[in-house]
Amino acid sequence: MSASLKRGLQAFDEVIDASVASFFSSCVHCGLCADACLFYTETGDPRYTPIYKLKPLQRYWNQHYTLGGKIASYLGLTTAVDDAELAEWQELIYNSCTLCGRCSMVCPVGNDLTAMIRKIREGMAAAGYAPEDLIAAAGRAVKIGSPMGVRLPALKAQAAHVEKDSGLEIPFDREGAEYMLLLSSMEIMNYPEYLEAVARIMKQAGKSWTLSSEAFEATNTGIQIGVSDIARTLVKRVVDAAEKLRVKTVISPECGHAYTAIRWDGPNLIGRPYPFEVLHILEVLEQFRLQGVLQLEGSESQRLTFHDPCQLVRRGGVIDPPRNLLRMVADNFVEMGDHGKMNWCCGAGGGVGANESAAELKMQAFQRKKRQISELGVDAVVTACANCRIQLEEGLEENEMDLPVLGLTELLAEHLPQREKGERG
Repeated sequence: MSASLKRGLQAFDEVIDASVASFFSSCVHCGLCADACLFYTETGDPRYTPIYKLKPLQRYWNQHYTLGGKIASYLGLTTAVDDAELAEWQELIYNSCTLCGRCSMVCPVGNDLTAMIRKIREGMAAAGYAPEDLIAAAGRAVKIGSPMGVRLPALKAQAAHVEKDSGLEIPFDREGAEYMLLLSSMEIMNYPEYLEAVARIMKQAGKSWTLSSEAFEATNTGIQIGVSDIARTLVKRVVDAAEKLRVKTVISPECGHAYTAIRWDGPNLIGRPYPFEVLHILEVLEQFRLQGVLQLEGSESQRLTFHDPCQLVRRGGVIDPPRNLLRMVADNFVEMGDHGKMNWCCGAGGGVGANESAAELKMQAFQRKKRQISELGVDAVVTACANCRIQLEEGLEENEMDLPVLGLTELLAEHLPQREKGERG
C-alpha cells in the first residue's frame, strides 16, 4: 500500500461516523437521486448517478465497519479500495458534482448525499487524487490569501479607483464598524462594480462598514477540495479579523460556497460560536428593505428571471429575500419552471468551475440551465453568486444566446436615487 493511499484510507476512517453508517444502511437504491443530478440527466451516463459516486467510501465502510463486510473481506470475496480505483473516481467526485444538494432534496429517506460527497473528498484529497487546479488554488488561498492570487495591493488599487471615480469612501480596517465586508476573488477580478454597488448602498442606508486588510477573501477552497484543515485555516483568518475589528456582522458576498463555509460550517470548523453574526449580502439588503433604508427609484421594464445559487437558496434557505429585492425594481419578473429550493444548478459549483479538466463536462451539464432559460423568453438573467454568473455568461455565449447576466446587488444599486449614489457631479 502506497503512503498516499494509506493517508487517504486513514481520512476515510476519520470521516466515517454515525451519519455515514446511517446513510449506507438506509439507502434503498431507488435511483431518485439520478434524475435530480444534471450531470446524469444531461449525459445519460449511469456513472454520474450520485449514489454511484460514493462506491469507494461505501465499500470501505462495509469492509471495515460491518460484520458481513469483514467476513467477505476475510474470505477474499471483495477487493480492497486501491490507488487505481481512487484515480478512476477522481472525475466522478470532482468533475461531476457541484455539491448542489438537489439529490439530497429528493432522497425518500432523507440522506444527505452532498455531505457524503464532501466526506469522500477528504479521502481523495489526502490520497493525492484531487484535481491539480484545486490543489494549486488551495495552496494560493493559504499562502497568499486568495485562490486566484489576488493580493491586498490589487484590492486597494481597485478601491482607490472606486473612490476617485465616484467620490465614495472604501474603508479599510475601521474598528467598531457595524459590518465587515468579504469579497470573492471572482468579484475582485471579474466584477469590480460589486464593491462600488455595496459602497453606494451602505452610504444611503447610513451604515458603517469596513474591509479588512488581513482577511478580505471569502472563497473557501478547503470546502471545495475536501480538506477540513484548509477550510478551518481560511475560516479562522476571517474570524480573527472580525474579532480584531470588533464588528457586529460579517457579510458574505455573492458567492455560494463562501456563504456555506463562513456561515454554516465555520463555527463547527473552529470549534466555537462566533461573537458576531454572519449574513449573505442579500440578507443584509433584505434587512435594509424592511428597515426602510433601502430606497430605490425607477424600474426595469425588461423581462427578468432569477437563477437561484444552490448554496445560497437550496442549502442556505435564502429563498424569499432575492425575490423581495428583485420585485422592488422589476416590473416583469418571471420564475423558472424549477425554482427556489428545487432550481437546477448552473453546473460550475463545488470547485467544478475552477477545474480545467471539467470544462467540457460542465458545458454539457449547462444544457439543463439553457433549456430553463430558453423556455421563458427573458431579456436578462439575474443571480447572486459570482461563480454562477461566470458559468451563466460562458454557457450562454457557448450556446449563442445573447442574454446579459446581472448581479442583483449591482442591479439594486443602479436604482438608488441619483442624489444618493455618492457619485461626483
